[in-house]
Amino acid sequence: GQNPLFPRILGHEAEGVVESVGEGVIDVQPGDHVLPIFTGECKECPHCLSEASNMCDLLRINTERGGMLHDGHTRFSKDGKPIYHFLGTSTFSKYTVVHVGQVAKINPEAPLDKVCVLSCEMSTGFGATVNVAKPKKGGSVAIFGLGAVGLAAAEGARVCEASRIIGIDLNPNRSEEAKKFGCTEFVNPKDHNKPVQE
Repeated sequence: GQNPLFPRILGHEAEGVVESVGEGVIDVQPGDHVLPIFTGECKECPHCLSEASNMCDLLRINTERGGMLHDGHTRFSKDGKPIYHFLGTSTFSKYTVVHVGQVAKINPEAPLDKVCVLSCEMSTGFGATVNVAKPKKGGSVAIFGLGAVGLAAAEGARVCEASRIIGIDLNPNRSEEAKKFGCTEFVNPKDHNKPVQE
């Protein structure tokens, strides 16, 4: 953030089981399996009611907010001193406290140790391709960086039936993994004297 606030519990990607809920919460209940999401939804603002945006007026990404929305206070402390929240999720903790608009209820049969990637990397890469880039069937796509988000973007391009999916990464070990997610070609810029776009 622009104004770093420490100490704080970082982390924005995880999965969990609801232990308790605050007064008036009806969307989830104890025992529900959920994914925390750092771009939450109040379900009432113009952005949440629009199909064109997910930048909720209330729960949009805010790296500077260190407490809960309704009172601004943190729910974490150590030795009587506050420890601040991060992105409204603070997932590098065994327990966290979040606004109800920052969790998505999931199927309780989904394996928690695997679905955590849906709370950020998979939905980010896949969603950016399918919902924003929207490659045409038979089109070409280039993806720079084949970490988890990039691989999810490749999967999105495959689902959109792009015919040429070019994965670009400095790590040659990612070539084989990229093919599993739909890349038809792999380019390591270090192997060439010309700029990648050429």
